[in-house]
Amino acid sequence: MTTGTTPDMHLDRLRGWLHACVPTLGVTADTPLTATRAGGGYSNLTFDIGIGANEATRHVILRRGPVGVRADRGAHDMRREFRVLSAVHGSTVPVPVPIALCEDESVIGGMFFLMSKVTGVAVRTLDDAPVLRDPAMMRRMSESCIDALAALHALPVERMPLYDAAKVDGYGARQVANWERRWAAAQTPDVPTTDAALVFAWLSEKLPAPLPPALLHNDWKFDNLLVDAADPWIIRGVLDWEMATIGDPRFDLATSLGYWVQHDDAPMLQALALGVTNAGGCLTRQELVDRYAAQRGVPVDTPVYWYAFGLAKVAVIVLQLYSRYVRGETQDARFAFLGGMAALMMQTARTAIDHDSLEPR
Repeated sequence: MTTGTTPDMHLDRLRGWLHACVPTLGVTADTPLTATRAGGGYSNLTFDIGIGANEATRHVILRRGPVGVRADRGAHDMRREFRVLSAVHGSTVPVPVPIALCEDESVIGGMFFLMSKVTGVAVRTLDDAPVLRDPAMMRRMSESCIDALAALHALPVERMPLYDAAKVDGYGARQVANWERRWAAAQTPDVPTTDAALVFAWLSEKLPAPLPPALLHNDWKFDNLLVDAADPWIIRGVLDWEMATIGDPRFDLATSLGYWVQHDDAPMLQALALGVTNAGGCLTRQELVDRYAAQRGVPVDTPVYWYAFGLAKVAVIVLQLYSRYVRGETQDARFAFLGGMAALMMQTARTAIDHDSLEPR
C-alpha cells in the first residue's frame, strides 16, 4: 500500500530501501508508507514519512535537496547536513536523532537522510504557543533561544566534521565580501544602492579581530527551533543545519540580530518579524547580546557591527527574493514589497552605524 500527498516520492522504492538498509524501522514489503510535505522552507525539502497504518503508524522525517539540484553541493549537501546533525546529537544542544543516510539517488531521485520526528512547535505567531502572551513566558523562551546558541558555540569545534576542511583564516572578510557580491548580483533599478555601499564599506573597514572558531548554525531564529507548546522555554529540537559551518561565532549571533525585530522598531520592519521577537517580554537586541556574552564568557565588543552585518545579510536575502519577482521567476504577490524592505533594512543598518546603537531611531 502506497499513499500520501507526494506522488514524486517513489514510496515503493523507498520502502524497499528501508527494508534492506534500515532494519530498525521494521519496514516490510507490505508496510504502508505515506509521505507528507512538512515545513515551508525554500531550500531543502522536508517530508513526514508515516510507517504503518491507523493507530500503529510511526513517523520519521526525510530531508532531501530540491528536485533537479545536485545534492552534494553547499547547502544541498545531504552528507554534510547528516554529518553535522550526527556530531551535534548527544550534546547539550537538542537535535533530532539521525537515523540513516541514503547516497543512492535512484531510490527517490536524490540523496536524502532520515531523522526522528521531534514533538514540538515552531513559534511563528503567538497562536502557535498561546502561553507566550504572558510576557514572563516570552522572556523565558527568548532567553532559552540565546542560551542554546551559546551552548552550540561552546561545543568542541575540533570534533566537528567540518573542522578539518574549514577555512578559518579570513572568514570574516570573506563573509562581508560574499554578501556584498550577492547584493550587487541581485540589484534592481528601483532599489537604492547608497546605503548598501556605505554599510559594506564600513563592515569591511571595521571588521573586528576574530574569536576562536566554533560550529555555526547560520540561520538561528525562532522558526528553526521546535519548542514545547506548554513550556516553550524548553527547546525540543534545533532544525535546518544545511548552512552550518565553522567560523567566528559572532557571525551566528549577527544573523539572529538581523532577524530580531523589536516592538519599537519601524512599522515596516515589524512586517519582517519571524517568530515573535517583537512580543511583550521578549529580550531586546541589547539584552540578547548581553546574555550571549554572559553565557559564553566572552566579550561581544562593538555590538553594532554584528547588528549591521546581520541586517545587511538579511537585506541581501530579501533582495534576492525580490529580484526573482522582478525578473518574473515568481508571481508570488508577497514578494512585491520586498524591494522596499531590503532598502529599509540597509537604511536601518546605516542608521545603527551612524548612532552606534542597537536601538531604533
